[in-house]
This record gives sequence, structure tokens and C-alpha cells, in this order.
Amino acid sequence: MTSTFLVVFSAAEPALAASEQKIATHASSHTKSSSNKDLIAKAENVSVSGVHRLAMGTTEHLADHIYREAVPGTNPLKTLSLLPGIMFQSNDAQGFDTWSTQIYMHGFQQQEIGMALEDIPLGENTFRNYNGLNPLSAISAENVSRIDVSQSAGAEQVPSTNNLGGSLVYHVVEPKDKMGGTIAQTFGSNSTYRTFIRFDSGKLNASGTKFFTSYARNDTEVWKGYGNQFLQQVNAKIVQPVGNDSKISAYFDYSDLHIYNYQDYSFDMLQNAGYRLSPYNNGNASGYLAAYNAALGHYPSNLSNLSDPADAQYYDMVNNNEDYLGGITANLKLADRWRFISTAYGHSESDHSTWTSPFFPSPNGSPLSEIVRQPQIRRFGIVSSINYETSHHHASLGVWYENNHYVSPMYAYQEPLVQNGQIMGSPVNPINGFQNPFATIFNQVYNTNTFTAYMSDDYKIFSGLTVHAGFKSLLNTTRVGNGQLDQNYYGNVGNVTSGVGQTSVAGFLPHFSIDYHFLHNHEIFFDFAENMHAYPQSGYKSSASPFSVLQSTYNSTIHDLKPETAFTYALGYRYTTNKILGSIYLYRTNFNNRLQQITAGSPVNPISSVSNVGNVTMDGVDAALTIRPVRGLELYNSVSYNKSTYGSNMSDEGKIYHTKGVQVVNYPEFMYKSRLSYSWKNFTTWIDGSYIGKRNFSYTGDVKAPGYWLSNLGAQYILKREHSFLKNQDFVNAIVISLNVNNLTNQKYIATMGENGNPMSVSTGALTDPSFLLGAPRQYYGTIKMEF
Repeated sequence: MTSTFLVVFSAAEPALAASEQKIATHASSHTKSSSNKDLIAKAENVSVSGVHRLAMGTTEHLADHIYREAVPGTNPLKTLSLLPGIMFQSNDAQGFDTWSTQIYMHGFQQQEIGMALEDIPLGENTFRNYNGLNPLSAISAENVSRIDVSQSAGAEQVPSTNNLGGSLVYHVVEPKDKMGGTIAQTFGSNSTYRTFIRFDSGKLNASGTKFFTSYARNDTEVWKGYGNQFLQQVNAKIVQPVGNDSKISAYFDYSDLHIYNYQDYSFDMLQNAGYRLSPYNNGNASGYLAAYNAALGHYPSNLSNLSDPADAQYYDMVNNNEDYLGGITANLKLADRWRFISTAYGHSESDHSTWTSPFFPSPNGSPLSEIVRQPQIRRFGIVSSINYETSHHHASLGVWYENNHYVSPMYAYQEPLVQNGQIMGSPVNPINGFQNPFATIFNQVYNTNTFTAYMSDDYKIFSGLTVHAGFKSLLNTTRVGNGQLDQNYYGNVGNVTSGVGQTSVAGFLPHFSIDYHFLHNHEIFFDFAENMHAYPQSGYKSSASPFSVLQSTYNSTIHDLKPETAFTYALGYRYTTNKILGSIYLYRTNFNNRLQQITAGSPVNPISSVSNVGNVTMDGVDAALTIRPVRGLELYNSVSYNKSTYGSNMSDEGKIYHTKGVQVVNYPEFMYKSRLSYSWKNFTTWIDGSYIGKRNFSYTGDVKAPGYWLSNLGAQYILKREHSFLKNQDFVNAIVISLNVNNLTNQKYIATMGENGNPMSVSTGALTDPSFLLGAPRQYYGTIKMEF
């Protein structure tokens, strides 16, 4: 992959522009020598501005200050949505609810976008990630230095088996050379409290040993209904230099996440039950009694107009995740032109995601039971590369191996009986009350071995012109066993897939690109790449996995299923000066063998199938323009058009549905984004707005979510040490005060779509399918941060 660490020039410091241009141009050769690292480090420390940085080829970065100006703790994926072609959705303002977080890039959904934390693979970014973890749980937002965004299917060095539509690589901030720290406290709507504490050791000895450790705690009440969304996290990184040009570093992450989920919605529910429908649980006995009566068929009056009131509300829905992630990296200079980089990592996750079912009674006679999915991940791996560099070539050879043991059981726990209006016991605590299940609803055990290898070379033909050529090989083998299925829960349907295995293999996945910088301010590039998505894994009916179906269905459909592949062609142009930054990006993707989960009926026990929906053709264009008419003032605008259509009609249960030429589900054809910011001395203020066009909810396009506008407002003031208030406070370097307003106009809109799968059409129940979530209303936040 050809990539560049991009610098955007600050209008406040025009004198730096020429030297920064040299840094950016020099860095574009993608060398990894110590000299280039020094240049990159200088570039990262330059005052930056602009919504996005000029990047080389299909790789770009969001300007550092955009992360810092968001509400502290905001999921970094949400800030990426300012970039053209990227859509992020969540039903909470900070992007914390992992059930609802959803990111799309140029028509590709999140499980088709590769993600890594430097060299540590994060797997598929889906709820109940089977081979990794959500980036939110991998690193505190304050410790992210940047995210490399590759818009192409290339990025062959990224350790991923699913980067069909690009990749996102997170980078961890370095420990500081001087001892210091940060304390930040955020307050906000819905009793939001976020505390962040970080300590930097500074250089501890003559060899330069240094580390940082941080603790973050985020707690907020849900904006409708009962419950909170809680995350506490510990990060640590230690760096040990070895000589002048080598180092050994280690990273550790602990994450503890507890999220009360919001109510899934259908169009029927939205129209007939209102915007603020929430689970029955209200923290009191009355909530359980209401859920109990509803399970007996006695529904609240606000559900009387619904066609399916039984599916409209549940007692509670909660997600709990505990993750441990760690890795150690050796970055060693072997000789004058040779460098060896290797990362060994391990990851452990325990997940408890719950909901209270009114369709599966407890043995004591209660019509309710607590259904708990309890998947576990245990994985380890190693990522290694050897790099050779001359003045004209940067050649790299790398491998990645991972073993992943994934268990996906689902259990049922007894809920108390109600007699004479009294609850005979306590309802199951959805955070930690999981003991002695009365039934195993299903279980499967997966063991997966992944091996990839790549070769690449960046050939600098002459100053400004670089050609990249490389390829990736992929071998992914999964064996699934110990399949169990409770016939009392699902009906007498047979057995779940077990005792089978599948291999995804591709010997040659090419990546070729040309990047040409000319006349100082201009860049054109071309990029072509092919990639493959290995078969995903999940529990029964949980995803578009060939293993998530009955054994009989697997036997009849596996011959029609193939691993997804994508061919992407991109052509782009950028123009960069101090006053104007403009870009245009055109792309075409041929997406083959797209696997989709098609659902109908109740989300508790849906009619679900996994189908090869054929080929999808994606044609699109992004255009962006940033202008700086006067010192400190900046206006950014971008438009994106994407025509992603199915190449054939779909068949489900023997019926043909007309989907050929229809836009793919959940992703709009049109998006517009804008941001206006102004900086004066130590004060900065900004307002941004975006328009998300209408999206298909059903595959046939006969049910759509309407388009909507969303805007955010913020301001920040920095008290530096030289300020009179701090002149006598030697231990404080700066105080930062910031205010944020999310969803400024209090827009009501549909956010996440398809979290339970997408329906085929109105005729299959699209209007009553509860598979979208509503966006958060207006929220206010204030933060005070001290840096020492």
C-alpha cells in the first residue's frame, strides 16, 4: 500500500507552509527509516488545520484537532464521518452503544472494512465481534494520535481478513519525553460524567525508557428510559529505545463496558407508538410487572395500535464486555538498509448480552426468561515484516498468523413468578446476575487459523512520482463443532451447523497504484486492488455467516456460497495551497458474491437466511473543498455520490424479488458535509452540519428511511502557562475549557439501520420489522482539562 503522513498547513502560521510541504512530499515515499520517522514526527507536531489532511493516493487522515475538539471520549469512528464517503451512525451522542455503532465507507459496511490498532488486528467491527474487539474498547479516545484511512481495498500490510472496502488503522500516542500528566473532567446531558487521567513518566534513564498509563471512566444515563452506559478503561504503553535506530515497545488495554440498549424500532412502532418508546425496565417493580403482564397479552395502552405489540417492548436489553488486549513490538534496524518489525499479541474477551424474552417461559411458570448470549474470544498471533530501502525503493515482505478460539453459547435464566401482584424474587440482574441457566439455547465452538503474506515495493521513479506494486495471499480455515440447538425455543427445526469446516483461500490479491505530485500544489493518483473477505462466524441467526444456519440449510446452500471479493479502481486529484485545499475522488467497485442476512418476523426468533445476493456494482465520486479566506477562518464542504446497486434479483423461500438495479440497503446515494471554524489567539469555535440522504431499509427499496440534517456546535479556550492566571502555577502547563452541543437543532431521525438484518420488502413484513434505532436528541457537554 502506498501511504503518506499528510500535513495540512495552518492559516495561522503561513511561514511554515513551504517547509511543511517539503516534509509532506518527502514522507510520501513511505519510507520507514529513522530519518523519515523524524520528518514524520515533525509533521505531526506542526500546528494543523483543515477537516482532512492531504494524503498520498487513497490514504488520508483527519486533522488531529478534530479528535480533540469532539466531546471527550467520543468514539473516534464518529469523528471520521466528517470525511467524504464515510457515514457513521449511533443512537447515542458519543457513539458508545456497540449495538448501534455502524460505519460505512463508499457503500461497504463495517464488517467489510479492515481495522487494526497499529499492528494488532481488531477483527470485524460488528456487535459480538468474533475475532477481535470494537476500537472503542481497544483504546481510550484521548490516546489516539491519528487514524490512517485507506479508501481502497488494498492496504495489503494491514492484518485483516475483511478489508474489502478499505481499512482504518489506529495509532497510539507516544509517551512524552518529559514527566507530566493530564486530568480532564466532562459533564453533560443525561448525567454524563467522563473522567480521564493520564501520567507520563518522561525519560527514566540514559537509554530513554519511558511510559504512560491512563484511566478513563465514562458514565451517562440513557436519554430515554432507564439505565446507564458505562465504560472504564486502562491503557498503558512503554517504549525502550535500543541504540539510535531501534526500539522495543509494549501496549496494554483493559476495558469494562456495560451498556443498557435502546429499543429497536419498526416503522409501525415509530408511527403508532411515538419517538420515546423504551424497555419496560424502570428500576422499580412496576416495570417488571408491566413486562410480565405484556407477556400474558395485557399490553399498555400506548401499544394498542401496533400490529405486533409483543415485539414492541422488552423488559431489558443490556450488553456487557470485558476485554484484555496486549502486544509487544520489536522495531529493529538490522543493517544500513534493512529493518525488522514484529508484533506478538494476545486478546481475551468475555461478553454477556441480554434481553428478556416474553416468548420462552421459565420453568417456575413465569412467562418471561432472561436470554443471555455469552460468547468468549481467546486469540493470539504474530505480525512480522522485513523492509529493505534504497533511495528509489522501499520493499517489504510480511506475514501474519493468528489462532482464534471462539465460543458462542446462548443460555436462558429463570425470571421470577408474579403472584397476587407480588414479585416472588428478584429479576435477573442484567449486569452480573448470571448463575445456573435452565437451558442452553444454542452453542457452537469455532477454531480458526489465519495466515496471510504480502510483498510490496514502492518505486520512486523520480521526485514526485511513485509507483506501488504488491500482492497479498490469504489462507483462513475455520472448523465449527459442538453444535447445540434447543428445540423448545426454536421449534422442532433440526440441528445447528456442526462438525464442518470451510477454507477461504486466495493466492494472489494484487494492489497497484501510481501517485504523481507535480507543480508543487497538485497531485493525481490511480489505484487498483483486489481483496477477499473470509467467511464470518457467529451464533445461530446472528450474521451473514454460512455457519449461522441449520445443518440442513448449510448442506443445501454451501455450494452456492463463496467468500466475498471486491475489485476497486480509483482515480483522484488534489490541489493544496495555504488558502485552498480541493480534492476529487472517483471510484468503481465490483463486489462479487455478497453475502447478506435476510430476516422476517420477530427479532427474538426471526425467519433468517444467509444468501449470496450476487454482485454489487459501486460507482461513486467524492469532492471536497476547504477555503481559508482570512487568517483563522476556515470553511470546509464536501459532497459524496454513491450508486451501489444489486446486479441481479434475489430469491428467498422460492420467491423472486426485483432487486436488480436497486440501491443497497442502509447506505445513501447522497451525502453533504460542511464545517465552519474560526480561531483567534487561544479561542476556537466551530459549527458543522451534514445531510444524509434517504436510505433503503428493504432490499427491494419499497421501504426507505428519510434523509435528515444534523449539526453540532463547539467552542474551546486554552489558558497557557504565560497567561496571568497561571504565571505562578509552575506545575500547570495549560488549562483547556470546552463546550459542545450535539444535534444542535434537536433533529428527530433514524440512525442505525439493519442491526437485526434487513427485510426483503413490504410483503415480508418490512413495515413491522424492528431493525432500526433512533438518533439522540440535542445534548450539551462541558469539559475542563489540565495538562501538567
